[in-house]
Amino acid sequence: MRIIAKSTLKNFWVKHAYKDSEQPLKEWYKEASKADWKSPNDVKTQFRNVSIIGNKRLVFNIAGNKYRLIVSVNFKFRCMYICFIGTHQQYDKINAEEVWTNEY
Repeated sequence: MRIIAKSTLKNFWVKHAYKDSEQPLKEWYKEASKADWKSPNDVKTQFRNVSIIGNKRLVFNIAGNKYRLIVSVNFKFRCMYICFIGTHQQYDKINAEEVWTNEY
């Protein structure tokens, strides 16, 4: 899968408060970029805890469920767009089906 854009993840993990997210996000990126998912079921096979929500969105639990990562996925073109990365508290304040930027 092509992931757009890794810089969104990096901009998050370089912040002092989220430094512990760096390695888990790098691991997620490595696994997801190697994947060739054709459907949400393919994602569920690899990441059992992924949540499939509306608007072609997937929510991944990162760092032992400390952080949430929302991506918009286009299976036909094998690409994902990173929409949000944040803590559970930050996640609770957004509309997961509509968010496109990360303000945290």
